[in-house]
Amino acid sequence: MTISVPWQHRLSTGTEDIQNEVIGWYQRTRHGKSYVPDMIWGTLQTEAYATVILRKVVDFLGVPDDVPAGVAKRMERQQVLYDGEHHYDVILGEQSLYTHVGGPEVMRGQLERLLREIDLPSLTFGVLPATAEVGMVPASGFSIYDGERVNYELVSTGVDITDPAELALHNKAFGLLSSAAYYGNDAKELIEKALDFWSSEYE
Repeated sequence: MTISVPWQHRLSTGTEDIQNEVIGWYQRTRHGKSYVPDMIWGTLQTEAYATVILRKVVDFLGVPDDVPAGVAKRMERQQVLYDGEHHYDVILGEQSLYTHVGGPEVMRGQLERLLREIDLPSLTFGVLPATAEVGMVPASGFSIYDGERVNYELVSTGVDITDPAELALHNKAFGLLSSAAYYGNDAKELIEKALDFWSSEYE
């Protein structure tokens, strides 16, 4: 089954309620997978980075402005990284390290956080190089929750998929992305390269 709900409906009361909903998803999920091609995964965002992202959401969609409350909830959701009860396989596209969010200072703080957190026991963290050859056509970002539900965040709507055949295809896609991604020191080198860019090119 596929369910699509427009963001302006889901965010009709602002960003806090949807962030509460997402906290619930993450607390219930013991093993999650996320592929994020062009921005930082929300559960690793710094407060400054998340503030810029949610401000863009509010301004773009014209929904009630409760950005500080939404950011606070996004920070609260990150506790799943430290409670020892969850594990997340996360693949960022290399582009996510360069997508301009909030300026050089925000980007430097964000990349420094990735370097601090990359070895967390709760994470299997990869970066997909921009030049990587992947055995599938380019795909939008998606998240898989305990192998039971796939979620997409599109421009105008959020989409949830629960059909077993579609779930199997998404797991296959994630495996192909994972096979092409860099992990460990190789991933750190890509992040450090991007950090050098934000520390020099944009000073």
